Amino acid sequence: MSVLSTPPVADLAAWLLQRVKRLRPAPALRFGDVAAATTQLDIPTRHGDVRATVYHPPGHRPARGVYVNFHGGGYVLGDYEQDDPWCRYLAAHAEIAVVNVDYALAPTHRFPVPVEQAYDVLSWAAATGQHWDGTRLCVGGQSAGGAIAAGAARLARNLGTPRVHLQVVHYAPLDLVTPGKDKNARASRAMITPWLCEIFTTAYIPDPLTRRDALASPAWGENSRDIAGIAPAVVITCALDRLRDEGVRFAHALRKAGALTLHYDVPDVDHAYNLYDPNSRTITENVYRLLVEQVRRAMDDTTKPHC
Repeated sequence: MSVLSTPPVADLAAWLLQRVKRLRPAPALRFGDVAAATTQLDIPTRHGDVRATVYHPPGHRPARGVYVNFHGGGYVLGDYEQDDPWCRYLAAHAEIAVVNVDYALAPTHRFPVPVEQAYDVLSWAAATGQHWDGTRLCVGGQSAGGAIAAGAARLARNLGTPRVHLQVVHYAPLDLVTPGKDKNARASRAMITPWLCEIFTTAYIPDPLTRRDALASPAWGENSRDIAGIAPAVVITCALDRLRDEGVRFAHALRKAGALTLHYDVPDVDHAYNLYDPNSRTITENVYRLLVEQVRRAMDDTTKPHC
């Protein structure tokens, strides 16, 4: 443990990162050729309104369902623009509405605030009277957003509503108990470093015991045992990512529970390949096509019961 695991130091580092670091996709990965109309709105949650951007299918086509998206950034960074390319791609090719959420960030808002906000947005998206069929509901996210999406899906399972037809967990941190230095990175210059893990985890959940909560660390310890009835899941891991092994464990637990739709380990790429690796355009589009296929299938299969 280093000084970065001390909450005041981690909080200061997180606030400094927020001031100097703006996460934006590489130009080659922005998919500017994919059109989607957008609407911005505020969604009420128990922790205050959250700003969201709704992506609509192009050409005024009716939305077949809704996908709620949460961006990454280690729980302390990022906003909706980071995931704009993916949300436009999904709205256009799956012909659904995509709600891209600017949830509250740590250290100002710590766990469980983002997960509870995410659940409240899911409930809002599933309600009647929207511009989509709320009974066809999916949730997903990248990196920290994937963990928040998994937490919201678990809350929906615990509370019995709303029904989530698919959760997409894309290179997410799913074990906040194990220190970053003890996680295996296969990249020569890993994007997720041990010191970043310390800052992000401590700023988000200062108390080490609270990090054991299943809504924060679904792949740690016994947390992945009692998951019967969880929403079907697509888990995407990256072969060179420091977070890969916990994603693999989560996928294995989902498979044992009969809730794994697909686990795909993207070869030869590190964390956030689809945002910051300018050479990964072809790989990124292949993964996006795969995800669109899974989302479309989940939207169509509205009668299949959970496990």
